[in-house]
Amino acid sequence: MNIVIPFFQQCNQTPDKTAFVEEEHTISYIDLKTGIEKIAAFLRIKQVRNQCIAIALDRGIEAASSIYAVLSAGAIYLPLDIKNPVTRINFIIADAQPAFIIGIGDAPDWLDNPAIWLDLSQLPLTEIKGIFPVLVDKNDLAAILYTSGSTGNPKGVALSHQALMNFSSWAQTTFKLNQLERIASLAPFHFDLSIFDLFSSLASGATVYFLPARLSLSPSRLTAWLSEYKITTWYTVPSLLSFIALKGALQTTDLSHLKRLLFAGEVFPCPHLIKLADLLPDTELFNLYGPTETNVCCYWQVEHQRLTVEQNIPIGYAACDADLLIDTESGELLVNSLNNFSGYWQQGKLQPLSTNYYPTGDKVALNTQGEYEYYGRLDRMLKCSGYRVEPAEIEQCINQLATIVSCAVVGIKDLTSGQRPVAAVVLTGDATLSNTIKPLRQQLAPYMQPCKFIVLDTLPRLANGKTNYQAIQRLFES
Repeated sequence: MNIVIPFFQQCNQTPDKTAFVEEEHTISYIDLKTGIEKIAAFLRIKQVRNQCIAIALDRGIEAASSIYAVLSAGAIYLPLDIKNPVTRINFIIADAQPAFIIGIGDAPDWLDNPAIWLDLSQLPLTEIKGIFPVLVDKNDLAAILYTSGSTGNPKGVALSHQALMNFSSWAQTTFKLNQLERIASLAPFHFDLSIFDLFSSLASGATVYFLPARLSLSPSRLTAWLSEYKITTWYTVPSLLSFIALKGALQTTDLSHLKRLLFAGEVFPCPHLIKLADLLPDTELFNLYGPTETNVCCYWQVEHQRLTVEQNIPIGYAACDADLLIDTESGELLVNSLNNFSGYWQQGKLQPLSTNYYPTGDKVALNTQGEYEYYGRLDRMLKCSGYRVEPAEIEQCINQLATIVSCAVVGIKDLTSGQRPVAAVVLTGDATLSNTIKPLRQQLAPYMQPCKFIVLDTLPRLANGKTNYQAIQRLFES
């Protein structure tokens, strides 16, 4: 087994087809394969099998080629977010202990050990007799993705070849991917959404178009780009889809080629989802759910007729043949799946799991139709005057208000009630906060009413597009 084998097989079927498009740069399957093999041959000489190799490159063709080369050599890829603060990058490097770091140009000043730096532009041409990719055991590690936004230091989520292959194959089948697909890719490679962009796509013979990051700040230019390149499939985060639903000029942009939109990573506010579904009636919408540790373990195809502003959409049914359980006491979702991670990578080695069922930390319940519904993070739960308060429930209520673009709720300490909810909101146009939040007095119990609001131009986001709750917490504590 090796997660990259389907790509190599595809190269034999469609060698001249375009694999990646990045701005004005395009590369065919066969040329991509040639470049991958050159890097992989060099790595084989270095005897890197089962070792961690970090990738310090921006999302794009060079980074994707390096990831495929690392896997082809039987090693483990670790994508670094080079836009992160130096302290965080150095923490990850110290914790992961990679054998090498692949980049371009001279070793950066922040790297304590420049001897492990591999300048991609200066790698010597290496001749090696052998067939790529190297065959590995299904349980051998393929990727280490350091999660963002968790309390304390980042954790390296270690994923096996089997875990990546199980998801990739499920996605190909479920979304009927084929050689005619034009897939937009915006997810950073350290974010688990990129597994779809990197592996499900090329295994299907599709063409991947790297969406320029600058367009994420301009929704009308983003939708124009989707139209220009006749994108058929895009997997992204709800916050960005909400943005284009509100300001993406969808009424005047031809997206007739867009067959499906997949979204994951956070709750999609229903008023914005309804608007998106109204504006793109012929596009299939899918809600995918799962923490990095399980990748996708639930999914739900949006049923337009069931959407209401009062209720969040389900996370649906088990995906990827996952076995799901609900803890009878806490309501926590437990997941046993071939997608599941192998353990956390710490101090240069794997800390294996002690159980087959991964506790997601998310509260769920089954509805009358047998679908799983998401009720928020157990670790975000607030205790307000003796009441258990779920911030996600308050967020859902606020997001229903007519002039709310987005919101985030956190808790602050209170001497009398223990904790009090507070909210950061983004408003539309000339809306005023006082008029916007008036309905909350009739919609939320007194102990659930946010005691303070902050109006922002945009909510702070993590590099993967999710809401940065820690940054919002700091706004209220400053």
